[in-house]
Amino acid sequence: MAAKPADSDATTIKKYANRRLYNTKTSSYVTLDHLAEMVKQNEDFVVVDAKTSYDLTRSVLTQIIVEQEGKGQNLLPIKFLRKIIGFYGDSLGGLLPRYLEESMNAFSQNEGRMRETMQNAFKGFFPVEQFESMTKQNMVMFENAMKMMTPFTSQAPGRTLTEPEPSPKQLAPSTGSAPTDGVDDLKAQLDAMQSQLESLIKDRSS
Repeated sequence: MAAKPADSDATTIKKYANRRLYNTKTSSYVTLDHLAEMVKQNEDFVVVDAKTSYDLTRSVLTQIIVEQEGKGQNLLPIKFLRKIIGFYGDSLGGLLPRYLEESMNAFSQNEGRMRETMQNAFKGFFPVEQFESMTKQNMVMFENAMKMMTPFTSQAPGRTLTEPEPSPKQLAPSTGSAPTDGVDDLKAQLDAMQSQLESLIKDRSS
């Protein structure tokens, strides 16, 4: 185990031999559920052994994931878990943490755009019973919309994430007219999704 990291801004959580967790900032005992909520609120913390000050953050975060998975909200597919286990002891295992971290960062950066796109597309209506089925039906349209709206999903071959986006002037055709086919396609796709939603809501209320 590594020693406690030097992070003065993070809240220190002490873990005792009886497995109790103590929040030194609030001077109160907490549970894994409390720590999970701190994570969701983007409140940074480190968990240390109360006696040795060894860093236990990784193992405690893993415990939180196990508890959340046990409650029925399964975010980690079985195949993914098997792959992770398979990389332990593998020569490429050292590259996996960095890869997963960068992948999650990319997903997080697109999270706001994805939520906004879905809210705009469905205009605040989320019929629970039909949502899963409708999502499958409209997946192709939604992916096309995301490709137009997010830089990560619309990268052309050979371009890097740090490469600057071409200016509108560079994108314009030689005739001087602005391209509108992509916008028209997106509008047509969103109109189709809205029509399906209105039909589902009408059928449900009748």
